[in-house]
Amino acid sequence: MPPAPISVTRWSTIRLFAMDVDGVLTDGTVQISSDGTETKSFSILDGMGLVRLNKAGVAIAWISGRPSGATSARATELKVPHVIQGRTDKLVALRELATSLGLTAAQCVYMGDDDIDAPAIAWAGIGVAPVGSMPAALAAADLVPLRPAGLGAVREICELILTARV
Repeated sequence: MPPAPISVTRWSTIRLFAMDVDGVLTDGTVQISSDGTETKSFSILDGMGLVRLNKAGVAIAWISGRPSGATSARATELKVPHVIQGRTDKLVALRELATSLGLTAAQCVYMGDDDIDAPAIAWAGIGVAPVGSMPAALAAADLVPLRPAGLGAVREICELILTARV
């Protein structure tokens, strides 16, 4: 049974959009060259959504379980203000960030795709898991975007937040 629709009122209260990186902003694959260089593919659609959200005054955060130069480079390019890497305790990281920003769970969206994301998805006022996520993430989610991870799923959420703010 699909989750119930989320009201515009709930979307309008959102002040923080936090998300995992691999499997949310990317399709979950990492390319490692023979020299050890790592590359990832990020969606331009997602990037534009995050830039617009940031300009609208909504805080953006990336919470990744593994450190990555590619993640840091993309975050710098998009001016993502909160980049937390090497943290597998996503719920603790999200709650710490929300507290430091003076936000409640109801003011946060969290998007993740794996078991370690499920507690943060469940805690956030609106929890999101991309299609194809692990069962625990999907079970915790209030919403599953139509577009897949790394191909516009994040942009869908950005548009829902932005539309509710008008």
